[in-house]
Amino acid sequence: MKIEQLKTRLSKDRPMTTITLRMPVDVLEDLKRIAPVLGFNGYQGLLKAYVGQGLRRDLERLDNDAVTALVSSLKRHGVSESVITEALNEAAHG
Repeated sequence: MKIEQLKTRLSKDRPMTTITLRMPVDVLEDLKRIAPVLGFNGYQGLLKAYVGQGLRRDLERLDNDAVTALVSSLKRHGVSESVITEALNEAAHG
């Protein structure tokens, strides 16, 4: 995830919306039980944390898949490994 996206995600004043989510009662009870053990005031914060963790993992995998596909395409078009490596390093380190 890019630095600017991360800063936006960490902002406390992001717009919020209300959703309705159906889930098994026993799962909700487990969330309520474990939330304070993990330092959350309630189950909703824990639920948001779980969703955020999964989302970040999947977005990173998606981004990495796109980069991998791009690198493969560049190689097929004759771009040298050294040029690709240099470009990736520039992109990663500014």
